[in-house]
Amino acid sequence: MRKAVLLVGILALAGVASAQTFVWPQKWTVAKPSEAKRGGTLRGYTISDYRTFNPFLTAEADSVPEIISGDYGLVRRDPTTGDWIPYMAESWTISPNKLEITFKIRKGMKWSDGRPITADDWIMTWRIHTDKAVGSNDYDNFFIDGKPIVLRKLDDYTIRFIYPKTDAEAFAIASFAPWPAHVFGPVYQKEGAEGIKKMWTLNEDPAKIVSAGPWVVESYRPGERVVLKRNPYFGEWNKDEAGNPLPYLDRYEIRIVKDVNAALAEFLAGNIDIFNPSTVDHISQIRQAVQQGRLDATIKVNASPVASSQFMVFNWNKASDPFKQSLFRSDKFRRAMSHLVNRQAVIDIVYGGLGTPMYSSVYPVLTQWINPKVPKYEYDPKQAAKLLAELGFTKKDREGYLVDSKGRRIEFNLATNAGNTQREQIAKLIVDEAKKVGVKVNFQAIDFNTLVGQLLSSGPDRPFDAIMIGLTGGGLDWPFGSNVVPCKGNLHMWNKSGQCLDPRETLMEKLYYQGRTELDFKKRVEIGYRMQEVEAELLPVIYIAGPNYHPAWNNRLGGEHPDAIISSIWGSREVELTFIKK
Repeated sequence: MRKAVLLVGILALAGVASAQTFVWPQKWTVAKPSEAKRGGTLRGYTISDYRTFNPFLTAEADSVPEIISGDYGLVRRDPTTGDWIPYMAESWTISPNKLEITFKIRKGMKWSDGRPITADDWIMTWRIHTDKAVGSNDYDNFFIDGKPIVLRKLDDYTIRFIYPKTDAEAFAIASFAPWPAHVFGPVYQKEGAEGIKKMWTLNEDPAKIVSAGPWVVESYRPGERVVLKRNPYFGEWNKDEAGNPLPYLDRYEIRIVKDVNAALAEFLAGNIDIFNPSTVDHISQIRQAVQQGRLDATIKVNASPVASSQFMVFNWNKASDPFKQSLFRSDKFRRAMSHLVNRQAVIDIVYGGLGTPMYSSVYPVLTQWINPKVPKYEYDPKQAAKLLAELGFTKKDREGYLVDSKGRRIEFNLATNAGNTQREQIAKLIVDEAKKVGVKVNFQAIDFNTLVGQLLSSGPDRPFDAIMIGLTGGGLDWPFGSNVVPCKGNLHMWNKSGQCLDPRETLMEKLYYQGRTELDFKKRVEIGYRMQEVEAELLPVIYIAGPNYHPAWNNRLGGEHPDAIISSIWGSREVELTFIKK
């Protein structure tokens, strides 16, 4: 997306939206407002229990705060064009130097407890996110090259964002979800970061969890389900083109299942409504059930490449084991490990041929950003063995594993989240390939929340060797993570020492900010291409492959996107426009 052009288009939009109501365009759904029915429950699932209800402490996708707040901020993207449009703001103006955006907040919006939503809510949310002691995963979003993005309240319904430099992600920053100042503010002012960390745990009374989005928490049973109910105040300012309040649904129930296979079984039994299969076997089971009349469902095979990453990351911070630390910090070792990842086997065996290999942090669906000339360390066991020999691993011990001149064996633990059957399969393929050349990999499937805790840990001695996990998020305007690339970023997963340890890390950080502050799209893409080249040389993360996007849904649901919109970027539907047909 060409940001310089987009800014001009954005200016033209200012003042177009209604002062009170956001009208959800009918073109976002195949259904007309007259077809929509009110009431009913959408039934979803997750394969991991939740860590917290606290929006300032979540780092994982599909957390409860993310679901209840929805895709809400001052602005949001139109899925038919990709353009930013006013949402919780009714309009905005941009300063001539492009360093300030002043938003007029939509009047009449209310929190789920009936209190008005005002500029104070954005100011307080920003203050808490930018308090380093809180540990928010959004902390890095509000800084450009170490300099803060500042928010100023001009009046109750006017807020100004002041950027230290031009920012290609200016509107993405302004799309952050606000949280209630009247709930978090008093605690933060009295107890600071420590007080915030104690709020909205999983034991919190659901009635005290306040939302601006379409849902509020009705009940939560650990290991079983979370039930969300409609926020009645949301529909006062979110309406369809016929003026009907949204969402149409009464409830959204998310079942907690043990793994992806259990989720598929629930979908085939008609007990959950939405399932995105990632293997040919799962796709064929759904198709067979539909053909045999056991399931009334729709599936869109190969709707798009995936908008997420799947990777293996090594821990550079292992002070208690200098041998492993030195090994993991070696780009030659990491290249050898990349040569042991048989991406085509992953696609064929795990994803049944319906997948896309990955070699950089840019998601496969963002084709305009992918550098086709980026170096790839493809499957090549002989090259892996050669690189390991150059590191001094030329002999094997009695068990057939490589050792150096001091008898130290190449051995490490690889963990992923239990219940994610595809990652477990990928890990086993890596174990087998590594063993062929003499590298011992000990695979462990552990609890997702434990895994995330290890990944987010910091300091000189972190408690893991290697982790396989994935990321989602990332923007159309600049697809590199503000909390991943900079060396102090919350998700700079390989090195959480708080400083760059390799000159190429420093260069990537420099290029990240150079690209983010470049408003010319072509120049920004050139910088993105250069970033991918440096990334491939450093290889801090070994990207593997991802399943293509194959959304499926029970035909009791109505309101899905038109086929032209359905992709891993926009999903298969807007939940607000979803309804129960039968």
